[in-house]
Amino acid sequence: MATDPEDNVMRRWDLPHTHRSAIGQVRWNRLGDPGAPPVVLLHGTPFSSYVWRGVARALARRHRVYVWDMPGYGASEMFEGQDVSLAAEAGVFVELLGEWGLTDPVVIAHDSGGAIALGAHLVNGARYRKLALVDAVSLPPWGSDFSALVGEHADVFARLPPAAHEALLREYVASASSVGLHPATLEALVAPWTGHGGLAAFYRQLAARRGDRSYTDAMQDRYTTIDIPVTVCWGEDDTWVPVERGRALAALIPGAPLHVIPDAGHLVPEDQPAELTGVLLGFLHDLA
Repeated sequence: MATDPEDNVMRRWDLPHTHRSAIGQVRWNRLGDPGAPPVVLLHGTPFSSYVWRGVARALARRHRVYVWDMPGYGASEMFEGQDVSLAAEAGVFVELLGEWGLTDPVVIAHDSGGAIALGAHLVNGARYRKLALVDAVSLPPWGSDFSALVGEHADVFARLPPAAHEALLREYVASASSVGLHPATLEALVAPWTGHGGLAAFYRQLAARRGDRSYTDAMQDRYTTIDIPVTVCWGEDDTWVPVERGRALAALIPGAPLHVIPDAGHLVPEDQPAELTGVLLGFLHDLA
């Protein structure tokens, strides 16, 4: 029987290194030449660094690329009572920059990873050389109708039978793509949220996002003060955070262009990885 190449990619995505943060153990990896310019990739909700696998490998040909799963996500630690708020995750990101010895990396962030990258920079004082925001959580309203409903009633949804939870989970994650996810990709994205621990963690992070609206609200007035190069990329068919939000964000950040990527939904790194990588390589072209 022929082996599906996507299955091989899934098995090869490994995060062998660990960092003990204040809110749980983080799994991470570094790709590329250790002496190359550093680039850090941030994933969003409810995803993991797995969504960056193709882009990360492409960028690693010329850059030192760091990938990590946030506490409460992917291969990183999940536990009852864990603080997975945007503020807490931003604090962990600042910790990791110190752990890695990075003082001014390029940061590329998707979805709620965008809010975390913005918060680490504007609130926590982290320095970046450049910042790329991809379908970023940044301006209200953000999040899908589903995430709002589930976040409001997380305690009820957390009591779903496992089979019902998994069916709902697959539909939700699949809706982030406008072109459709490869079955193996979908399975890799939902796998961390299955089983008793994963089920509870899934509803815990959606509940946390309800309280996180104030986090991005408090930063909005600071977007106009960003003085590093920023580029904004958005899936034209994003139904989770519509492209109008991307236009508004790019208009607020001085000098930030907006790249609208056709035939892509919210999961641009999955829907159009080659086109996104092309935009990012253009943004990174002058790194020494």
